[in-house]
Formats: sequence, structure tokens, C-alpha cells
Amino acid sequence: MLVVSLGGSPSVRSRSGVLLERGKQWLQHKGVEVVTFQVRDFPAEDLLHARFDSPHVLHFIELVSKADGLIVATPVYKASFSGALKTLLDLLPERALSNKVVLPVATGGSIAHMLAVDYALKPVLASLKAQEMLQGIFADDSQIAYGEGSVAAQLAPALEQRLESALEEFHAFLLRRPQTHDPALLTQSLRSARWSI
Repeated sequence: MLVVSLGGSPSVRSRSGVLLERGKQWLQHKGVEVVTFQVRDFPAEDLLHARFDSPHVLHFIELVSKADGLIVATPVYKASFSGALKTLLDLLPERALSNKVVLPVATGGSIAHMLAVDYALKPVLASLKAQEMLQGIFADDSQIAYGEGSVAAQLAPALEQRLESALEEFHAFLLRRPQTHDPALLTQSLRSARWSI
């Protein structure tokens, strides 16, 4: 089973990135292969000039096509998700998320941004024909504390519970999907993914 984890924050230090990393660890503990992409790792020119033939973009598209599911995490800016994330999603083929389970995750300065998941992010993911779009998670920035040194990042108990419930639902949907991948080809793609971007 393969999941692509996509971070939409342009910043290295990111609360949405904290949630993405938690999700990755949880899924790996369940035996799921997770490949992570961050928008900040793509050359800016590839995104700004919509370079569909960029090796970075082609590799991303290949892994998404092989994935059973996708977790997308983004900060909310001015009532919408990150522009860099939108630019990257625009480079995916029209039906890139068909037959895939998608879990949207967003963080923002206040709960006033909560509806950005439903009114901004989900319509874009739906336009890519996501088969199963889960409810998703919105977290207020105050619910996430960055880790410092050897201290891991901390989530508010209520957020931690919501995240685990969402991941359990996501995993359950993944298990219901028919497995159609050639294991040898998937292993080869994952091996190359570790050396890219």
C-alpha cells in the first residue's frame, strides 16, 4: 500500500508539516509505505512556468498515479490554501486522484479559517476526481507546539484524538481498495523516490 504525503507550506517550520509528519509516522507503523513531497522542494521555475515536463514534476505525477491514497496538508492564508500548493496540484492530470482516498488537512491562525478546507481545498481535490474524500481536519495554530531540540512537537489532546480518528478512517478506506500494483515496480519507484527532490 502506498500513500503520497503532500505538504503545501513554503516554510520549513510549519504546523501543517507537523501534522503531516504525525500522519506519516502513524501510517508507517501500520505498514503503509509513505512518500513525502513538499512544495518548497520543487524548483520555483517549474511551478511558476507550469513545466509539465520537469523531472521533479514527472516523478511526483508518477508516484501519485501509483498511490492508493493522498494526504494533503496546508496552512491557510487569506481564507484559502497555499498558492504554491495550488500551482503544484494544477500540474496533475485531470483524473489524477481517481480511485484514490484523500485526506485534506489544514492549519490556520483561528477557527475563522476552518471553512477553507471545504470551500477552497476540497473543490480542487474533487476536480481531480478523488474517489473518496474524507471529512478532513482543521487545526488552530494554538493547538500545535513546535518541537525544540530533542523535544518532539506537541498536539493539544483534542487535536491528537481527531487526527488519530481521521487516520483510522483513512486507513480503513485504504484497506478496502483493490490492490492493483505490481510490487516490483512499486518498490523500484519508491527506491527512486528516496533519491529525488
